Amino acid sequence: MKALSDIGLVGLAVMGENLVLNMASKGFTVTAYNRSVEKVDSFLAGRAKGKNIRGAHSIEELVASLSKPRKVMLMVKAGQPVDDFIEQLIPHLEPGDIIIDGGNTHFPDTNRRVAYLESKGLLFVGSGVSGGEEGALTGPSIMPGGSPAAWEAVRPIFQGIAAKVEDGTPCCDWVGENGAGHFVKMVHNGIEYGDMQLITEAYQIMKVLLGLNADELHDVFAAWNKTELNSYLIEITRDIFAYKEDGEALVEKILDTAGQKGTGKWTGVSALEMGVPLTLIGEAVFARCLSAQKEERVEASKVLSGPEVAFEGDKQAFIEDLRQALFAAKIVSYAQGYVLMREAAKEYGWNLNYGGIALMWRGGCIIRSVFLGNIKEAFDNNPALSNLLLDPYFKEKITQAQAGWRRVVAAAVTNGISAPAMTSALSYFDGYRAERLPANLLQAQRDFFGAHTYERIDRPRGEFFHTNWTGRGGDTSSSTYNV
Repeated sequence: MKALSDIGLVGLAVMGENLVLNMASKGFTVTAYNRSVEKVDSFLAGRAKGKNIRGAHSIEELVASLSKPRKVMLMVKAGQPVDDFIEQLIPHLEPGDIIIDGGNTHFPDTNRRVAYLESKGLLFVGSGVSGGEEGALTGPSIMPGGSPAAWEAVRPIFQGIAAKVEDGTPCCDWVGENGAGHFVKMVHNGIEYGDMQLITEAYQIMKVLLGLNADELHDVFAAWNKTELNSYLIEITRDIFAYKEDGEALVEKILDTAGQKGTGKWTGVSALEMGVPLTLIGEAVFARCLSAQKEERVEASKVLSGPEVAFEGDKQAFIEDLRQALFAAKIVSYAQGYVLMREAAKEYGWNLNYGGIALMWRGGCIIRSVFLGNIKEAFDNNPALSNLLLDPYFKEKITQAQAGWRRVVAAAVTNGISAPAMTSALSYFDGYRAERLPANLLQAQRDFFGAHTYERIDRPRGEFFHTNWTGRGGDTSSSTYNV
């Protein structure tokens, strides 16, 4: 073992432990520390035994064990615990040392911490880490941002432990300044919410409308995983339907209330703040909220009725329609997520590499899929691409899929089956491709009751008008018009 460790890691929960083991397996020497020091001792006596891992029983001991520039990675609960550990570390660090936050932190906190630590001569990295327990151990997707001067020091470790794509390229690269890494991880999680919701809607439609059982659903998802839908989430969904308990599918014994940790909500709030129509991910978040109202839904089901569910037609043909609908809606979800990242880059002055982000998501993370290779190609071909729907590949695919997509949405609505993400994705597609939307009437309404002004199609953009609609108002107009 080296006399001094390459990196220290604070927080020996599931992700922290597995990252330490991952680092050690790649030849790095790591010092592990946990607030409850008994956890350090049990880790060293157990999973870490015989590996290039040493333990520390105090922050001072942790820092003293590290080679310069010292690198300390925090894998602790987001929020105040991160700030608390930063304050504990600062007195023991020297200019040029690096603190890394690898948790699911809200990006404004990372913006603040970068400025704070740089004011003290220290460097800060806020890094998204995706892939769950397995990814942390065998190779996650890592999305670092923060102080650019820190990247060369952490690059060998991060790219060494990250997942690799087919040609060996690591699923990790520098994302951008300040909170860019955590912002991209937040969008990743929002897209994850969307993907999961779309898959559950497909499941509900096949179960309720087509009457498919768990074995049949397993076969459908197994077949889908051999198509453009090939992905980690489709793969684990296939395996979930095959898992039996007492001869019955375990999934059907699980209570239908979904949890969430807040990253999807943050994505939706950021979209609202920047005026980006992130409709599908928003619906995915709200669907989880609705699922949590279990008792209220049970009572409502006793008094509110819908149509009788009935399917007539070719089940296999409809399942293919459903596959097309899922694929088309997935394209919309990613398109919206990338629009949000582009607006954030403008807002915060980040220079994001959109093709590189797709590459980082190709392996290790929860949304990894073959589909991301097509996104990378789209941005490699046109780095200024404003919306994935305008890329030739995705334009062709969504055009081919839309007939089946419409049949599925119509069948869900006609049979009273809730499919908010799939439906909102279609509405976004139809709205985005519409040369003219009814916002002219909306703007007339705003001007009528609030004198908010409007632009005219027969005058140049940037000229604003107000009409005295009733003859009782004056000529004064509001100055709060905003497009």
